[in-house]
Amino acid sequence: MKILVTGGAGYIGSFTVAALKKAGVIPIVFDSLETGHKEAIPQTKIYQGNLLNDLALLKSVFQKEKPTAVVHFAAYIAMGESVAEPQKYFYNNVVGTLNLLKAMLEGSVKKIVFSSSAGVYGETKEMPISEEAPKNPTNPYGETKLMVEKILSSYAEAYSLDAIALRYFNAAGAALDGSMGQDYVSPTHLITRACEAALGKRKFEIFGNDYPTPDGTAIRDYIHVLDLAEAHVAALKFMEKKKVGFQAFNVGTGKGYSVMEVVNMVKKVSGIDFASPIGPRRPGDAPETVAKVDKIKKELGWKPKYSDLETIIKTAWKWHKNHPNGFSG
Repeated sequence: MKILVTGGAGYIGSFTVAALKKAGVIPIVFDSLETGHKEAIPQTKIYQGNLLNDLALLKSVFQKEKPTAVVHFAAYIAMGESVAEPQKYFYNNVVGTLNLLKAMLEGSVKKIVFSSSAGVYGETKEMPISEEAPKNPTNPYGETKLMVEKILSSYAEAYSLDAIALRYFNAAGAALDGSMGQDYVSPTHLITRACEAALGKRKFEIFGNDYPTPDGTAIRDYIHVLDLAEAHVAALKFMEKKKVGFQAFNVGTGKGYSVMEVVNMVKKVSGIDFASPIGPRRPGDAPETVAKVDKIKKELGWKPKYSDLETIIKTAWKWHKNHPNGFSG
């Protein structure tokens, strides 16, 4: 069985490619390599292309490879940047997905797992957040994810598409042996920035300490990338067994950690007390996002194995310490 993985050379995509191989599936990657890395997916067939501009190539991939399903990661993900450059996000994340769906239908592929986000919820009084919570994104990034979910729901009804949206909370961590990890030129993820600060690679600041939380810093639910990758495999297996239409699942742990707790854990694990001054809030950030994960555990039979904070930080630190220049060194 072949699965097309868009954005498969990126952080979460590359771990999912590895998980698919482990499950006996053949992943075929379609990636622009704008932020992804070929080195992250060795011995994997990859087509270099963009969902906005390389439609002929995309259609030819469906004709040649004949995948049975798609796992769709290809998107811009920086919430702050989306506030400053909404056009970039709506074109890439929404129009790119529409192009992908058109190619899928033309290629008679009607199963897709979509990389969604807790950003679809925005600020909500419900905590932990269930899949039925109100959807009020606070930034264009979250809006694009919600738009795509609505598109998938409509396509499921009109074209008998089976679509599962996995609403990630905060992906983090690296391979247990430190061989794979997060490699972005301009990282926005807290743990990556903190690890690089410990290595002296960048200045670091905490974005706000005036949130209505116990220590004043924002609280997030962190999910290890290994667990997140397995959630995609579970979603594909679920779609093999039954007609699902459109369904959304939270992927998190049900437990939140504050920014200050994360920073202190990075300092403990690394043994380096790097500077961590307080800066202004980042645009579009919610005070707290913690997942309710009953649904994915019950229906997909999935549960996290590596997502305690210490394991997340230890694996991330091992990756960054051993690969200070990412996959290039």
